[in-house]
This record gives sequence, C-alpha cells and structure tokens, in this order.
Amino acid sequence: MKTRLQKIIAEAGFASRREAEQWIAQGLVQVNGKTVTLLGSLADPAVDKIKVRGKLVPPPEEKSFVILNKPPSCLTTTKKDARGRRTVMDFVEKVPVRVFPVGRLDYNTQGILLFTNDGHLARKLLEPKYQMERVYQVKVKGIPDEKKLKRVGKGIRLDKIPTAPIKIKVFRTTGKNCILTMTLTEGKNRHIKRVCEMIGHPVIKLKRTHFCKLNLTGLPLGSCRFLSPREIKSLYKAVSQSV
Repeated sequence: MKTRLQKIIAEAGFASRREAEQWIAQGLVQVNGKTVTLLGSLADPAVDKIKVRGKLVPPPEEKSFVILNKPPSCLTTTKKDARGRRTVMDFVEKVPVRVFPVGRLDYNTQGILLFTNDGHLARKLLEPKYQMERVYQVKVKGIPDEKKLKRVGKGIRLDKIPTAPIKIKVFRTTGKNCILTMTLTEGKNRHIKRVCEMIGHPVIKLKRTHFCKLNLTGLPLGSCRFLSPREIKSLYKAVSQSV
C-alpha cells in the first residue's frame, strides 16, 4: 500500500514528519535508487527500497508494545555496554519482535518503561505538547515543607529554562525522610533528582509507577509483558485527544 514518504520515514522511527519533509527537500531520500525531492511522493514500504541519508528503511512490522518493570542498576540503551553492565534490552531479549525503549530511565531508577516499534507514536508520547503524565514515587532525605512543595509545583528553572509545573505531594513519611508522589508531563535529563536537590532534599530512591495510561499492576521487577489491545488503544487515544 502506497503511503507518503514522510509518513513512512516517521513511522520507522528515523525522524518526525517535519524532519522527514526537510530531508526529502534536501535530496537525502532515495526510493529504489532514485533521489526523491517532491513532497507528497508516495511509496510502498513493503515493496520499495527506501533509503534515508544512506540508511535503509526496514519494511514495516506489525506494531508491538511491551512494558518492562525496569530494575535498578540497569542502563536504558539499545547498545551493549562497554563495561558489561546490564541494559534494558537484556530483559526484553525474548520478545519475538524488535522493539526499542520510549524515553529512558536513569541507571538506578526503577519502574515502568514502554517499548515499541511504532516510532511515530513513540515520538508523540515524549513530546511535551502532548502532556503525557509520568508518575513517580520518590524517597528523599528529610521532609519538604509546604513552601518547597509549592515552589516545585509551580515549576523550577533547570539550565536557566523553566520546567513545566509538577504535581507533588507527600505520600508518606519514613522516620526522618519521606516518599513523595511527583507527576510530570516532561522528562529532562535527571529531572527529578535535580529538582529535589534544588530544594535541599536529595533523592534516595526513585521509582516510576505510571507512564501515560499504563501502570505496573501485577508485573514483578525485571519482568515484561505485551500490552493488551485495550491498553494500546488508550495510548493512541491519548495522543489524539491531547492536541
């Protein structure tokens, strides 16, 4: 089935549609050995040989979605670690289709991590404009007062750039420390750890419990499973309603 080139490139995870359009206009896309520069050009990804910047676009696979309850001491990467550390791919190696992580969790952060081969949807789930919520349980040193919670709730500047507001509350106290529930709609590098450090309450332990409409119910640490049709539908519905 013939489809617009920019859509094929985006759905293969190479770029956004806008970036794909720019690459086509710049003459960086070939179809069956011929350079294509006309926007709106059509191709059949199952039949035609499509190259983007010299790299072959693989034929389309059936869209697959998997969630992993990521353990700590584990890298979010699709590559082998030079130091021999575990990666998230070690836990999904038995999945019969090739999938890649949507976003990342830090080395010592545990919790829900989504994998898919739908590059187009993956990009939307990570774009701040779609406001996809990530919920974390965060154990921190000390117990922040109401003033500090309100400061985080309004958004804090990281690298001189204001963050989006964060929903934050004390979930429970554990002696001199406490566990916070924090809900974000964007994910900057070491986002939560940096925010907590700025208010004087360093993170002791970090766990992501929800991503978009998904949660960890019934999924042991280090285990993965395919999403149900209902869960998959909820992801597509979430991005369609958020624009």
